Amino acid sequence: MKSYFHSLYQSKQNEIFEIINNFNSSGMIFGDGNRNVIKLFDLDSTKVNVKSFKKPHLLNSIIYKYFRKSKARRSFEYANILLDNQIGTPQPIAYFENSSLFGLQKSYYVSEHLECDLTFRELVQIPEFPENEIILRQFTRFTYSLHQKGIEFLDHSPGNTLIKKNENGKYDFFLVDLNRMTFHEKMTFDVRMKNLCRLTYKEEMVNIMSNEYAIVSGESEELIFRTLWKMTTDFQNQYFRKRRLKKKLKFWKK
Repeated sequence: MKSYFHSLYQSKQNEIFEIINNFNSSGMIFGDGNRNVIKLFDLDSTKVNVKSFKKPHLLNSIIYKYFRKSKARRSFEYANILLDNQIGTPQPIAYFENSSLFGLQKSYYVSEHLECDLTFRELVQIPEFPENEIILRQFTRFTYSLHQKGIEFLDHSPGNTLIKKNENGKYDFFLVDLNRMTFHEKMTFDVRMKNLCRLTYKEEMVNIMSNEYAIVSGESEELIFRTLWKMTTDFQNQYFRKRRLKKKLKFWKK
């Protein structure tokens, strides 16, 4: 088992190893666990979040062992890059990789668990959520700051931003599910708009985001909305086409 620990947790290596060794038999399940399993554990007074990535198929097992960093390692390294850039994400603790000659078998990413007030999904599903528009505008500024720093968060979807109201009455944003990112010298307009297109299907929300993005960027609001709304509708159409196709292909499971 290969492991790497953040400097803040070097003294807790034995306890964290114990958590990983007992992952299957202990801990509290967090989330639906459809693909990957997330469990919560106590580490002294800290609640830790351990993500066990699904075992990759044979080809990916070989790729992740010999040619590409594992999802766990990328999550850990990208979390540190985000924090270095003053972008919110739960504090990374460690990652683990269990391999054989035939490739990567299992990998785990360990971070501090963050209790949040909501995710972006609530803004979409509950229009009357308190301060909905205020949060949406502050979130748009947060995303613009990512873009200014050349950070393309490829899983920028409704469930992957945790939102927490701070002591000053404003909102802080924290990215999770970090294993897919691209870092740019400078992000083009189309790349930035595409990065926003998976967040909501609601035109009124896209309107607000376009207005706020135009305010902070100085770019044309009309161009932002037209581009973002087209990318949003294209993404939604593609998403539902895939779902319909999957349903047809899996009819035999009924």
